[in-house]
Amino acid sequence: MAPRTASMLCYIPFVGWIASIVVLASERFRHDRTVRFHAFQGLYLFVLWLIVDHVLGPILGFGVMGHMHLASLAKLGMIVVWVFMLIKTGQEQFFSLPIVGELADRSISEQK
Repeated sequence: MAPRTASMLCYIPFVGWIASIVVLASERFRHDRTVRFHAFQGLYLFVLWLIVDHVLGPILGFGVMGHMHLASLAKLGMIVVWVFMLIKTGQEQFFSLPIVGELADRSISEQK
């Protein structure tokens, strides 16, 4: 599998976390910093999705009906970010998201 393809698979909404774990466990990409960065960033995006879906969703859902729209907007924003990263990675442009990208970079540095 090409590094670009492996990087793109990490950003597929809802299932990219599986590809991220496979890439991180793979011996083939152990020394490819860019692919590992995308794997960590994709994994952290999925964790952020879980937080929005399972923590913020119920908290915002207990209030006024208008608050449910905030949770839906947050989820839509997450999907937009995943698609944005798929496009950037497909064009072989390196893009580091705020906070999540910093965590991914730190995770790579700690593995050396």
